[in-house]
Amino acid sequence: MENTTKTFKYVDYLWDQEKAESLNDNQVELFLYRSNILGADLRITNYGGGNTSCKTIETDPLTNEEVEVMWVKGSGGDIGTLTRSGIAGLYTKRLRDLKNVYQGLHDEDRMVGLFNHCIYDLDSKAPSIDTPLHGLLPFAHIDHLHPDALIAVAAAQDSEKVTKEIWGDTMGWVPWQRPGFDLGLQLEKCLAENPGIRGIVLGSHGLFTWGDTSYECYINSLEVIEMASEYIDKKIKEKGSVFGGQKVQSLPKEERLEKAAQLMPLLRGLCSSENRMIGHFSDTDVVMEYINSNDLERLAPMGTSCPDHFLRTKIQPLVLDLDKNEDLSDSDAVLKKLEPAFEAYRQEYADYYNTCKRDNSPAMRDANPVIIIYPGVGMFSFAKNKQTTRVASEFYINAINVMRGAEAITAYTSLPRQEAFDIEYWLLEEAKLQRMPKEQPLSRKVALVTGAGGGIGKAIADKLAAEGANVVLTDIVEDRLIEANATYKRDVSTYAVCDVTKTESIEAAYKKACIEFGGVDIIVHSAGLAISKPLEETTDKDWNILQNILVKGQFDLAKQFAAIARKQGIGGDFISIASKNGLVAGPNNVAYGTAKAAQQHMVRLLAAELAKDKVRVNTVNPDGVIVGSKIWEGAWAEGRAKANGITVEELPAFYAKRNLLHEIITPDDIANGVFSLVGILDKSTGNIINVDGGMANAFVR
Repeated sequence: MENTTKTFKYVDYLWDQEKAESLNDNQVELFLYRSNILGADLRITNYGGGNTSCKTIETDPLTNEEVEVMWVKGSGGDIGTLTRSGIAGLYTKRLRDLKNVYQGLHDEDRMVGLFNHCIYDLDSKAPSIDTPLHGLLPFAHIDHLHPDALIAVAAAQDSEKVTKEIWGDTMGWVPWQRPGFDLGLQLEKCLAENPGIRGIVLGSHGLFTWGDTSYECYINSLEVIEMASEYIDKKIKEKGSVFGGQKVQSLPKEERLEKAAQLMPLLRGLCSSENRMIGHFSDTDVVMEYINSNDLERLAPMGTSCPDHFLRTKIQPLVLDLDKNEDLSDSDAVLKKLEPAFEAYRQEYADYYNTCKRDNSPAMRDANPVIIIYPGVGMFSFAKNKQTTRVASEFYINAINVMRGAEAITAYTSLPRQEAFDIEYWLLEEAKLQRMPKEQPLSRKVALVTGAGGGIGKAIADKLAAEGANVVLTDIVEDRLIEANATYKRDVSTYAVCDVTKTESIEAAYKKACIEFGGVDIIVHSAGLAISKPLEETTDKDWNILQNILVKGQFDLAKQFAAIARKQGIGGDFISIASKNGLVAGPNNVAYGTAKAAQQHMVRLLAAELAKDKVRVNTVNPDGVIVGSKIWEGAWAEGRAKANGITVEELPAFYAKRNLLHEIITPDDIANGVFSLVGILDKSTGNIINVDGGMANAFVR
């Protein structure tokens, strides 16, 4: 395989010759490799954007004849993470034969159904709407990408002329058209009229490039993108500034984060008027240049151009009319300023829907903004989960880059509203949404768990994450948190070192939750320690540390959570991990038992006070959680063994035998108890659930 290592300034050259040679005998795997390295660079294409393909000769299982098969990214996939299970394999000839039955633009939706009649590989992913764009071109390897630089060219005024200026006669150009079978025909026609071209620019959309080998295709894509990037860079330097120069000066980084943490729960509550949302914040240099510019007011309402952009970001963002130095401490006053802006945005979106809708259009979706801009501070996004909201932010940053490039070249142009609507509310897009799996019980919720570096706290965090929640792990030992956080996939968790005896430490943990996810819905106070001593041996230090961690820590956590919950206005849950010892008078346990009893009664008091805010407050009482529990390490286990006249080694069996079910209680059992309260019993508050195998003397009376 030919491979001349090249140097690129504007994109990453990631081709590994040794890796590629190991895949030479499997062109499909080589195509997947090419796809993955293209998708690894967000300047080339964003998550879920674009598609790639290759064509191979295979043996037809029905005739034993050799046939050409096209392998292409399936519907809803991502080239950066594409695997064999995410592609479709189709008979190329059958796909091209569909030209014989295609009846015109009104026939596009029916054609997608006919793609299934072209399937060669029975394990194929559902073919995407872009399948004919690859199939009607003759090349063995094809990339359809959405590079910022190319979309800038595609979205620039006089795009066709600019294309000619950059690439001469080596690139074709087709005007904007919604993806589908007819666009494939237009690409085929463009190639026939311009033989020998290396690619095609799709107006307001993206790029098609190709090659005889996977490597040649990869290099061709990078070279075309590089040329566009270089051209734009030159234009920006000639112009001197973009976006009309700076209008607003950014606040310092720490002040931006402070403002964002204060504002995000309010924004989250407003964005969650129909469905609870998860947030994301960005204040990169690219974002700040755009949102602080003189041209923001002109460009933001125009909306994005590339379909992949506005499908994830909505047609346009909401720009907040707040001064960067706005005092955000008075939530009610800020809310009064924000509510009219949100109401106006929702009404404008409804007008857009009602003006553009067709007779068969799906019902209007959530009218709240996805992208929210606060000049001087940063950009917020809100969507159904962390990955979706992060990707929406990334896509809008791509749109910013497109506007920046197009403005430098000539002027930015966006899609007409009707064209945008016809893509956003395309029946095929709606069908894709309907095929998505049902959301998990705790999807769209954020849980902060104290003592989550291990033991019961980690088990609780694991359970909540497994049921769909985002989790914020807190503990006093960072090494434990780093190790625990590494067990989750991206976009699931974050962590904050937190000492619950210090109000400011709790405040910092909540700020982390707000910055990372937009707010918080579930608090589980699992942090603790246990001290077992006779009265005469119990010191003031023993008493104070138990009161500070278990009781005062719970008080501070609840007080600060209540303030956030009121900002959000969408309710929540507070769970105290107490103990059977708060109900049962046992020996050598005065300090611990008293603190646990205080936790339990505080729950009842909080339940009564916070019900008006739809915040449920409940208790889970463990008992005898020896295996996997941090408090059973060291002196506590020795103290309980001594109090019961047994050895430490005999404790697990002893505790199992004394409960009615004779069951060993594990951290996972406590986690299940927490989930029952936050995921199932949504009309319960002020309650205690004992997870102890049945201890008659701890029955709640």
